[in-house]
Amino acid sequence: MAVAKIQYLRESKKFYGNEGARPATEKSCGVDLRAILDCPQILIEAGERYPVPTGVAIEILQENTACFLYSRSGLGAKKGLTIAQGVGVIDPDYRGEIIAYMLNTSKETIRIEQGDRIAQIVFQPYVQPFLEESETLSETKRGIGGYGHTGLK
Repeated sequence: MAVAKIQYLRESKKFYGNEGARPATEKSCGVDLRAILDCPQILIEAGERYPVPTGVAIEILQENTACFLYSRSGLGAKKGLTIAQGVGVIDPDYRGEIIAYMLNTSKETIRIEQGDRIAQIVFQPYVQPFLEESETLSETKRGIGGYGHTGLK
């Protein structure tokens, strides 16, 4: 059973190849997304953000599943090009184009060319929250201890 349907926008299918967007290997959990630009390339200056269109929209078919947009490890670790908000959440009822807001964390200008792999999506289960209002919360050993409350070592 398919987890999701994918729609290719603005002739983007040619950049995703004959087989379309899919995991790169048999054990890959993510699907690479590509930059589908209206120009041959873009430049993202050091410290700048840029909304990069991916040319795809999805419809998630599997119940209690959402799509999460992550940085590609090589781009993030080696070049400093990451997803601006850390992780992008694509809700199951969203039908628009997936836009990857990219952040250049390096000290150099980064060039993205038409069709470059820029990000990846991973489908993950979620629990939709139902929050019950309460005047008190139960006691725990940690209590209200916040950042670093257990020490540095």
